[in-house]
Amino acid sequence: MTAAIVKLDPIRPEAAFARCREVIRSGVVIAYPTETFYGLGVDPADPAAVQRLLAIKEREPDRPILLLISGPDEVAHWVSSVTPAARAMMERHWPGPLTLVFMANRNVPPALSAGMGTIGLRVPGSETTRRLLAFLGTALTGTSANRAGGPSPATADGVFKEVGDRIELILDGGETPGGLPSTVVDVTGSSPHVIREGAVEIIV
Repeated sequence: MTAAIVKLDPIRPEAAFARCREVIRSGVVIAYPTETFYGLGVDPADPAAVQRLLAIKEREPDRPILLLISGPDEVAHWVSSVTPAARAMMERHWPGPLTLVFMANRNVPPALSAGMGTIGLRVPGSETTRRLLAFLGTALTGTSANRAGGPSPATADGVFKEVGDRIELILDGGETPGGLPSTVVDVTGSSPHVIREGAVEIIV
């Protein structure tokens, strides 16, 4: 397999988005730009596709996989509850590079939560990514487009070098900003806990 690179027309993205939707519905993997780096996307409701993603990443199944969603109204589909502190962070920092870890509800496939009973969600700061998600009508996995331990690519060429022989399609939206990864905060309890410091400064 060699990934096709599909150029994104920012004014008329529908054709490229439709190609992404076709690939995702067939159960294979795309790479797409976010507000930090390129990510690897599959339909999170497709267990076989999630397993294919893990194999591409060469990643142990004991690490959870975060999801990107198009807006806060999708949170309820994935989580069992939203604390006041979590809601305040959503209102302040979404869209943006902040991943919030919630208690997962029964809709969440076990492979996404790695048996922890939680799910990480983010509304990306990239308008292009949000438009893609809205077009697809589904969340996408948001793990970085590399093999475990490899560099996080900020260009389509970088993605191709990392995993171009393992995925179906790369949506080329140009160079992404790179920089720090998303900040990750556990909001499962009454007091938020920073799991990973990143692009958003959180004081708890």
